[in-house]
Amino acid sequence: MTTTVRGRVRVEHGERRLRGYVRGTPVFDSVRPLLVWESPHYPAYYVPLDDVREGTLVATDSTEHSPSRGEADVYSIRVGEHEIPAAARVYPHSPLEEIRGAVRFDWAAIDSWFEEDEQIFTHPRDPYTRVDILPSSRRVQVEADGVPLADSVHARALFETGLPVRWYLPKVDVRMELLTPTDTSTGCPYKGTAQYWSARFGDTVIDDVAWSYPTPLPESERIAGFVSFYPDKVQVSVDGVPLGRPAP
Repeated sequence: MTTTVRGRVRVEHGERRLRGYVRGTPVFDSVRPLLVWESPHYPAYYVPLDDVREGTLVATDSTEHSPSRGEADVYSIRVGEHEIPAAARVYPHSPLEEIRGAVRFDWAAIDSWFEEDEQIFTHPRDPYTRVDILPSSRRVQVEADGVPLADSVHARALFETGLPVRWYLPKVDVRMELLTPTDTSTGCPYKGTAQYWSARFGDTVIDDVAWSYPTPLPESERIAGFVSFYPDKVQVSVDGVPLGRPAP
């Protein structure tokens, strides 16, 4: 795999077939996409212009400047009578030679993204990130202001590259009567869509303190329905050792 680096931006040639659809219409289909780390957290996909459906890109009069990627020509996406304004960028004179003939689509502008034949969500998956979920008999306890919220020896430990270990607990070991569902949801390309709860007891309310993936993606099925807590909002201990301090 060829890698080019400029400043904090890294470019690699991807090896997975990449497809994108808007309203059921294919917008691009490529077996030579580029992975571009514009931020250190995860890459963005760039698609060779030759692999974009003809007539899909509509030029605008707008440009955008990036210190690392140079000047971008801004395009809209048109599918039939439907147009998504300012949803794609091309850097024809970029100092990063590899991306000059490619287009970057805004993630939300594409209704569905596929790597090979599997749909992906939230953002591209980093090929250098790994998620391992292991059953553990270590005792995990959660409390807030001296009130126990959970106590389990049947946890699942989730190890994700570059992130702290997250401990997921079965609901039977969580005091769900102290948790109230919220409207918050977040997405993860490795785990799926999470739902959240706030803790409520006495006069105390701790917003969005816990979350769960009711229907996780296949690689994270081991945490389906399990609940995890933020150790910076409540006290989480593993075998008596605190993981963090409660928020003031």
